Amino acid sequence: MKFTAVTAACLSLLSTACADSNVNASASSKIVLPSTFKPAQTFKNANLVHIISLEKNYVKESINVLIENVSPEPQDEYFLPFTSEQMEKIGGLEVKDRKNSDIVGFTVDAVEFDVSSDTQFYRIKLPAPLASKSQQTLGISFYYLNALKPLPASIAQGDKQYLVYAFSAYCPSAYPTLKQKTEVKLPSSDVQEYTKIAGNGETKGFPVIQGSKLTYGPFPEVPAGASSPVKVRYEFNKPVIHVSELERDIEVSHWGGNVAFEERYTLFHYGANLSSQFSRVKWAQSQYFSPQTSALKEMKFVLGAGSKDAYFTDVIGNVSTSRFRANKREAVLELKPRYPIFGGWKYPFTVGWNADSNNYLYKSEGKFLLKIPLIEGPKQAEGVEYGHVDVRVILPEGAENVKFYTSAPDSSITEHSVDIVRTYLDTVGRTVLTIKARNLVDELRDRELIVSYEYSTAAALRKPFVIFSSTMAVFVGIWLLSKLDVSFSTK
Repeated sequence: MKFTAVTAACLSLLSTACADSNVNASASSKIVLPSTFKPAQTFKNANLVHIISLEKNYVKESINVLIENVSPEPQDEYFLPFTSEQMEKIGGLEVKDRKNSDIVGFTVDAVEFDVSSDTQFYRIKLPAPLASKSQQTLGISFYYLNALKPLPASIAQGDKQYLVYAFSAYCPSAYPTLKQKTEVKLPSSDVQEYTKIAGNGETKGFPVIQGSKLTYGPFPEVPAGASSPVKVRYEFNKPVIHVSELERDIEVSHWGGNVAFEERYTLFHYGANLSSQFSRVKWAQSQYFSPQTSALKEMKFVLGAGSKDAYFTDVIGNVSTSRFRANKREAVLELKPRYPIFGGWKYPFTVGWNADSNNYLYKSEGKFLLKIPLIEGPKQAEGVEYGHVDVRVILPEGAENVKFYTSAPDSSITEHSVDIVRTYLDTVGRTVLTIKARNLVDELRDRELIVSYEYSTAAALRKPFVIFSSTMAVFVGIWLLSKLDVSFSTK
């Protein structure tokens, strides 16, 4: 499909979700309610399936629930409960209609009603009120960051790593549930410990184990707010990569026909620490038979086609242990850190590359559209989680009427603003769009960021005119100085 065919759709999205040049506000405001707030029992969960995926180094949860309006009036607000600790770690919360993908318009907002309460809520606003006794199937998905703990907390250099995750066998809900079950997907069948629950007349007990999957339930008639704490301890002999801070700069140059990318990472390994001092000799010996290890040895960045001039640096300087491959279909930057990164270690580094603006920049109806991924980052089998992400889009000098749209979850965008920054040879300064997000994961990589802006011919010619005028002024000044007679007269 040609890009011009989707331009109208992009512009319509930009008109409803945009940041004007004088805006500096939160993108996901909280709904403030009285401290005595409790969700009205207007719904019941006719059937609920709770899926917890522990296959990566963060937790992905999905709730597929058939809700029914039990009140006599139409309802459009469904509340989802979380603990205060979970609210700090949750990210990427999205809601869809499981049976009809054409139904869109679900909005998600954090509810603020009593900071001292351990139970907090997200409010899901349905696209249309649900009539009395009607049903709708919701697909709710979200992630928990920094929710997995190594046990034991310290291991030897060559030992396996095990993680623990604590959760509730009953899916937390503000409404009664007639039938539900919880499925736990693990990276392997090596499960050292798990909590057992007594069964009912139909089964001897839970969980039911099938390979690398544990199933708690089905449970009948679970009341609102019910909880059944359980935990599972399993092998995860891979890096637990946490990026506490990602600063991503995208600089657009019309005159150079270039889009420059630079990303600065503050990376931590949240896995088990080493119980003794790191041995470089043991590490070198182990590389001959390539055992699986929880240390981070390499990273792979899959970049857009046509990327070039890639570089990799850290606090010491250029890191030569990298390989860059590019062709017409893709570009891959393979990195090896200066040293293997074990649990509890930190590694700040920077990567950057250039790309042809024709691959990202388009013009339609007098406006320029920049279409880029919101985040890219390393593509790792074990996954990567991001605590805080700052994306800066540096537009040409004189860009106006800046608007943006992103397909990333609205609940993850915390702030956006449009400012002016002055760089080399600027006159009025460049327009910069800043987007701040929290609690993202690598599954959201390549979610689109579309930036619309106006850039007049006069603005485009301002810098060349200023440079030309300044150069001419210097030459004229030198010529005038050469005409001055500074010799001393003998008379």
